[in-house]
Parts: sequence; structure tokens; C-alpha cells
Amino acid sequence: MENWVSVFNTQKFHEAEIVKAVLEDNDIPTIVLNKKDSSYHFGAFEVHVKKDSVLRAIKIIQDDVRFG
Repeated sequence: MENWVSVFNTQKFHEAEIVKAVLEDNDIPTIVLNKKDSSYHFGAFEVHVKKDSVLRAIKIIQDDVRFG
């Protein structure tokens, strides 16, 4: 995981999956990590990309992802 960087955090699983889908549509390999605690329900879902794709991924998220 040392070559992967978090580019998006959210409390909502569906938002993480939307970001993942948009990034993958732009040929950026993406993983979603579930950092939510199952007992106390705090934490977040994190979208990670490889280090060499961070700037491009952030730009795509800013320009192309909308939730509502």
C-alpha cells in the first residue's frame, strides 16, 4: 500500500463507488478502503490511487464528480 495515496474520503459508500467508477473510466486504477469501525460507526471510506496518478485523479474528481 506504500505506492497508493488517498484522494477522496467520505462517510457514504455509494459516493466512494461513484468516484472509483469515474476514475476507472479515465483509466486510473483505484481501490476503496473501508475505514469505518463496525461497532461504533465512525471512520470513512477512502478512495486510493497510485502515487503517479494523484494529481490527475484530484483534477478529475474536482471537475467531473457531483453528488446531487
